[in-house]
This record gives sequence, C-alpha cells and structure tokens, in this order.
Amino acid sequence: MTRDWDAGTYHRVSTPQLEWAREVIERLPLDGDETVLDAGCGSGRVTQLLLERLPAGRVVGVDASRSMVEKAREALGPDVELHVSDLTELELPEQVDAVFSNAVFHWVPDHDALFKSMYAALKPGGRMVVQCGGQGNIERFHAVLHEVAKEPPFAEHIGDWQGPWNFADPASTALRLENAGFEDVDCWLHPAPVVPDEPEPFIQTVCLGHHLERLPEELRPLLVKEVDERCGDPLTLDYVRLNIDARRPE
Repeated sequence: MTRDWDAGTYHRVSTPQLEWAREVIERLPLDGDETVLDAGCGSGRVTQLLLERLPAGRVVGVDASRSMVEKAREALGPDVELHVSDLTELELPEQVDAVFSNAVFHWVPDHDALFKSMYAALKPGGRMVVQCGGQGNIERFHAVLHEVAKEPPFAEHIGDWQGPWNFADPASTALRLENAGFEDVDCWLHPAPVVPDEPEPFIQTVCLGHHLERLPEELRPLLVKEVDERCGDPLTLDYVRLNIDARRPE
C-alpha cells in the first residue's frame, strides 16, 4: 500500500514516533560497530538516533516512499546509505547485524512475506527489534473516520473501505515469526496515547493519507476538519503499540 507522503510535514509533526523510537532503540543491544537496517526509515529523524548509537558502524535506511527517502537524504547528508524499496521485496548487497523498525510494519499487509524478507536481510545470530501499530490501535479514531466516510459527500469515494492497515495481535505475530525461522520470539502490546501538538496536520499526514487519496482535492480539507472536530478537543489518539523482539538462529 505504498503512497506518497508529505515528508516535510511528517518530519515536523512526528515527535510521538520519535519518542517511541527512543525506547525501542534501547531494547536493541549494540556495541557501536554494527550495520543496522532501519526498515521504514521515513524522514530520517529516527535514523539519526540510530546513527548516534553506532559511532563505528552504519545504518542502511529503506523506505517505500520516495519522498520520505528524499527528506531523509536532506536530513542525514550524503554519506548514509538509503534505498527506496518495498520491505517485502528488499534486496541488500550484504546482510546486516540487526533490523530495527518503528511505526512501520502495520503499513505492510503481508506479514508472512515481511518477516521472511527481514529474516533474509539478517546475518545468522542477528536480532530484530520492532514496534508498530498493534491490535486495537487508534480504534476510537477509526470509528469516527468510518462514520464520516459513509456520509455525503465522502461516501461515493470511500464508503465502507476500512483502510490498508494490518494491526496484528501478539500471538499470530509470534507464530508468523517462528514460521519465518526466527527464535527467541517475544511479542506484546502496550497503550501509548498521543495528543498531537498540531492535530489537523498530524492526522492529515499520519492517519488519513490513504483515505484522502480517494477523494477529489476539494474534499480533502473537509474530511480532515470533520474527523478532527468529531474526535473532540483535545484530540487524543488511542495508540496501541505491538512490540517485537526476535533473533535469527546462528
């Protein structure tokens, strides 16, 4: 479900994602000389955090959105290795020591293919540490969105379409990881509610992109405004994060 992103706005409003990433990076054991895949590097804010943990190592950033990779290049400079690629079709010239991903895997419909791809990217013994949207993620927000989408003038363009997300549960995720070959698998959920500093730009860029693409240009601001108003003030997004720790066997 690749789409173009407003990478500049995302770079500005993605502070919640940045703060989640700090905790995820702390889970990843690093000596500082490894090569780490940032699977879904976005605009590069989180990639910079990884680079700070790797004074003698390097990061390979990959994102399916060309605009995100272009923004990451602008933010990170010419020396960081960046690629535009779907994560399920990733082909790297060499395997990496670790895979890191934050707020990305729920955008990938096929988790079986995703985990097989990440397994192939890892060296034997390499670890994967991930956080993404999980079961129950922003349910209240999506209930409002689906209500608005079924009303005119949006219904003929969106209607009952539920969106592209794959908010998986821990048990099925663990089974898929094991089927892909991973061991030492640990998956769990935790709530992480967010009150965005800039509500309308945040939901327009982070939450509504695929729905807005289905609308004529003139209706897009109306959808954002209507959803924002019905969600109440302050806008509180009931994020639920799925955490994944796993290792490729030696």
